[in-house]
Amino acid sequence: MANQDSDDEITLSSSALDALKAFYAERDARQEQLAKLRAKTEEQHDLQQQQKLSIEAFREDWNKSQFWYSDETANFYAKQLLLNATADMTIGVVSCPSVFVALKNILNASPPEEPKPNLILLEHDNRFAIFPEFSFYDFAQPTKLPAHLKSSCDRIVCDPPFLSEDCQTKTAITVNWLFKPTADKKIIVCTGERMETLVTKLYKSVGIKTTDYEPVHARLLSNEFYCYANFGSLGWKWREGK
Repeated sequence: MANQDSDDEITLSSSALDALKAFYAERDARQEQLAKLRAKTEEQHDLQQQQKLSIEAFREDWNKSQFWYSDETANFYAKQLLLNATADMTIGVVSCPSVFVALKNILNASPPEEPKPNLILLEHDNRFAIFPEFSFYDFAQPTKLPAHLKSSCDRIVCDPPFLSEDCQTKTAITVNWLFKPTADKKIIVCTGERMETLVTKLYKSVGIKTTDYEPVHARLLSNEFYCYANFGSLGWKWREGK
C-alpha cells in the first residue's frame, strides 16, 4: 500500500496530449518570434530599415488586464495623434502598446522628409523593453518615472488597465505629470463606458468630452468601451448630450 502512489502513473488521453503539445508549440513559436523581434530592434537603428512590427508578437496577459486593440482601432488612434505633428513634439503612449506599435509602423513607413515626432511608451510589461522608447510604468506609483519624462509630452493616448477609480485617478496624475505646461495638449483616453463621469471630471482642465468612436479590441470584450478626447476629428463626433 505504501508504494501504490509511486507505482500509479498519471496518464493523459491522446487528445489531452495533443492539446498540451499544441500549447507548448504555440508558446515556443511566440517566444522565438519575440526573440527575433528583439534582435532586429537592437541591430537596426535606422527606422527606414526596420520591418513592420506586429502586436501579435506579444501575447496578451489577461492577468495584467491586457487586451490589444484591433489593427484598425490602433491605426486610427495613431493617425489622430500624428495629424499635423512636428519633429519637436513628443507623443506619450500610456498602457496601450498596440497604439505604440501602430505609431512605430506608420513612422517607419513614412518618407524621410516627413517630420517625425518623438515617442515614449509607459508600460508595465517588460517584454516591451526591447524598444528604446520604453519606460517601466506602474500606475500605483504614478510619477515614479525617469525625471526627463516630466513635462515632455504634447499629445497623449492612455488606456488605464483597470476600470477602478483608483487606477483611473492615478493614470490621470501620470498624464498631467507628462504634459508640457505650455503645450497645445491633445489627449485620447480609451476606457469603459461606466468610467465616463469620472473621466470627464479628471480631465476637465483639458476639456475632454465623449466621442462616438467605438474602439474595437482584437478579442472582443464584454465591457463597453468609449473613446474620450479633447479635440475634434473627422473620425468622430461628440456624443449627444455629452
